[in-house]
Parts: sequence; C-alpha cells; structure tokens
Amino acid sequence: MNPFLRYSAIYGSLSGAIVIFVLIVGLQFQHQLHFIGTEWFGYLTMLVALTFIFVGVKRYRDVEKGGVIKFFTAFGVGLGIAVVASLIYMLVWEIYLAATHYTFMDSYIDGIIRARKAAGVSGAALAKQIAQLNEMRTEYANPLYRLPMTFLEIFPVGLIVALVSAALIRSSKFLPAAR
Repeated sequence: MNPFLRYSAIYGSLSGAIVIFVLIVGLQFQHQLHFIGTEWFGYLTMLVALTFIFVGVKRYRDVEKGGVIKFFTAFGVGLGIAVVASLIYMLVWEIYLAATHYTFMDSYIDGIIRARKAAGVSGAALAKQIAQLNEMRTEYANPLYRLPMTFLEIFPVGLIVALVSAALIRSSKFLPAAR
C-alpha cells in the first residue's frame, strides 16, 4: 500500500474513532455531566483526537522521508488524515443515528427550547425560534444536508491541525527523529 494512503488510513481512523467514541459516550451521560453536551467540549474532543494528524505527519517524515519533509508534502499527509477522520466521524454518526432511530435532533431541539424558555424567551420571539428549529429539523432529516454538515463539523478542525503540523514538522530540527 502507498505510504501516504497507509498513514492517512491508520492515523485518520484512530482520530475519527476516538472523537466519535467520546462524543457518543458523552451523549449517554450528558444529563449527569452537563459540560459534555456543550460545543466547546465537542470541539476540544475533536482537537485532542486530531492530534493524531501531528503524530502521523511526524512519523511519515521520520520513517518515510528520512527526517526531512517539505511543507506541502506534510500538509498533504495531514490533510489525508483529516479527511479519513472526518469520513469515519460522518459514517459512525450515521450508524449511531440509525441505531437510535434518528431521535438525536428531537432531543437536541427540545433541549434548546427548554433553555430558551428558562432564559425567559416567550411569545413571538419563542415562536420564531421554534419555527427556525423545526426548519432545521426538516433539513437535518435529509441525508444530502446532514452528511456534508456532519463532515464539516470536524474537517475544519483537522484542516487547522494539518496546517500547524505541516508548519512545525517541515523543520527537521523540530522534534528530530531518534537515531
């Protein structure tokens, strides 16, 4: 197998599996641990899991390139890992949705409405927000909308990690390979 594809598959699968595992397990405990349901927790989990991009690019530099790599080569490897991680995330999320009978969006919207009511939103303002949320529910039911949206939840984080990793690892002096 081509080394680029091998590194993308291995490190992308590790990243994608870790982030989706933590988020799905987190969904099971979000009522007991309220921070798990927050966006910052989700993106922090993605960032930590996507550190495999850095590890994969460094390993590719050290093993396949003899400790020297150009920025665009490093960025390409990182991007490959990010794409695989995003595809794994998207695929497993679809499996999770199907296994839970697509109830996620209903629970998510109910939680938002409860939070808005608790914040004192009522009347026409609440009705407008509920209408927007119901429109979002309809859009999310369409896989042609949901799949790209799921991919785009994680991919930009992977893109940033790939850029930073390539910028750092292109220098053979940065964390040099053990000899």
